[in-house]
Amino acid sequence: MLRIHNSFTGKKEEFAPIEKGKVRMYVCGITVYDYLHLGHVRMLLVFDMVTRWLRASGYQLTYVRNITDIDDKIIARANENDEDIDALTARFIEAMNEDCATLDILPPTHEPRATETMDAIIAMIEALEERGYAYRGDNGDVYYAVAKFDGYGALSGRNPADLRAGARVEPNEHKRDLLDFVLWKAAKPGEPSWPSPWGDGRPGWHIECSAMATKVLGNVFDIHGGGMDLKFPHHENEIAQSCAATGKGFARLWMHNGFVRIDEKKMSKSLGNFFTLREILKSYHADEIRYFLLGPHYRQPVNYSGKELDAARAALGGFYSALAKVDLQESDSEAVFEQNYAQRFADSMNDDFNTPGALAVLADLKHDLNRSLKSGDQATANTLGQELVRLGGILGLLGEDPQAWLRRSAPGAKTGEELADAEIESLIAKRRQARADKDFPESDRIRDLLAKAGVQLEDGPTETTWRRM
Repeated sequence: MLRIHNSFTGKKEEFAPIEKGKVRMYVCGITVYDYLHLGHVRMLLVFDMVTRWLRASGYQLTYVRNITDIDDKIIARANENDEDIDALTARFIEAMNEDCATLDILPPTHEPRATETMDAIIAMIEALEERGYAYRGDNGDVYYAVAKFDGYGALSGRNPADLRAGARVEPNEHKRDLLDFVLWKAAKPGEPSWPSPWGDGRPGWHIECSAMATKVLGNVFDIHGGGMDLKFPHHENEIAQSCAATGKGFARLWMHNGFVRIDEKKMSKSLGNFFTLREILKSYHADEIRYFLLGPHYRQPVNYSGKELDAARAALGGFYSALAKVDLQESDSEAVFEQNYAQRFADSMNDDFNTPGALAVLADLKHDLNRSLKSGDQATANTLGQELVRLGGILGLLGEDPQAWLRRSAPGAKTGEELADAEIESLIAKRRQARADKDFPESDRIRDLLAKAGVQLEDGPTETTWRRM
């Protein structure tokens, strides 16, 4: 039975979808005005992992991940670049899709865009106005009346009275209440706008997600997800406006992934420790980034550092070194495992998507595979290798050809200074002959020569495998 930590209740709950066998999930996606940074990547990978496990568990999943393509930040960046807004957003949507493909992030079932959902956005604001939850300010904007909604602050655990006491008063404030937030912004010169009952303008950020989620998934759906930074005020506001507009509930379960830290410090542009995925890919492969980000539990913060990514590279190297010694096509169907790896893997994933536990199962599989090889039980090793690849694939890992993985160069490596594969194979053959002739000094010399060239050897019972370090 799958149990998921519900951010709304603060407890793990047995997951029971509204419709048996089917899951409807909405995740707040990317505001497209720049390249993906590590925080974006963490969120995308977390919910890719959730998507993969739900489908592997037999659920029919409808996964909606929106694109915010009209927003203050987008307008500001377009003006800064002297670039057309549509051209800017199209450019970064394409870049986002390229990055997701590089990381093997599965596409969502639906990917609505705010600019293509304007009718639903306007209809939801009209419903709020009719129900007394929205009002027009004297500046032409339309605001949500937070005080009208009982239970505001329940998701984030914040008291509205405390929020008002600590709220910052802006000059020329047109809201009735400091907590009220904008639903519709009156048109300004040079900004894109759409016609509405309140005049030309554009939506506020919060209403966009409520409208996109309910338009595709209905008023009440199973899971709403996003980064921890969205819990307040974005998700809090989504609940308030969605429930008020429909008179019903909204998401039944909320999931939030933890923050990204850089060398134990909060990731921040102001601190100069802000990394885009494309910058990191200059030094590390996509699967190394994926393994690194799946290592900690999704609700915990993840600390980015070269040391952590090097550890991910080494861990993957250990898996592929083991897999390179087995036949992944043939297995012994009668082989008996000492433990049920698949069940242990499922138990971990069903415990609130416990990827550290799932990766520990993969590590045990690798250990037992190597032990079988050492004892000469190739048939069992082959079967264990197939199970390792199958379970790893559920997390989007271990899908590469082992020999190709081991022999690839690190991103940014100066390939002109590296030994070619044929040169390495030739040196290994000479070393093999030296060992056969019991010329161990020559054997050691060749090993050291290869090590200096960034090539690591691993001697097996019948052959020597190699990998680039």
